[in-house]
Amino acid sequence: MTATIREIQPGDNAAIARIIRQVLTEFGANRPGFAWADPELDALAVAYQMPRSRYYVAVVDDQVVGGAGIAPFPCHYPNLCELQKMYVLPEARGRGLGRALLIQALAAVKSFGYDGCYLETFGPMQAAIALYEQAGFQALKAPLGQSEHHACDRYYVRWR
Repeated sequence: MTATIREIQPGDNAAIARIIRQVLTEFGANRPGFAWADPELDALAVAYQMPRSRYYVAVVDDQVVGGAGIAPFPCHYPNLCELQKMYVLPEARGRGLGRALLIQALAAVKSFGYDGCYLETFGPMQAAIALYEQAGFQALKAPLGQSEHHACDRYYVRWR
């Protein structure tokens, strides 16, 4: 298995949109209030060209198998970003790809000079939650800001 983490390219859009929808369906999150309904889902390579934003894909044997992004997060903390759309196909899990994506995203958090990183997730995604907690994310009792993902029920932040 040859695995690579790299920035998204326009040719990756369809594959990563399909992956996100597949994983959301797997966890019963294929409905409004989750990333499922995000208007930019089919054009992530364009959406993450905004300043201080990046989206990374995990590639195994020339196939995109997962991804994760960061982007500014508007809330009462002026210099906070959000970990967004982090998903890995079931058949690619258990190989450290989620951890590698998270490490790459957190390196971007640091390089862009953010004070911290926020994320929202869903209770059934227990492996992802364990990964976030191992990486130093702390649980919050309520969401920060006004994300469009009102169906998420777990909120975390990691300060630099």
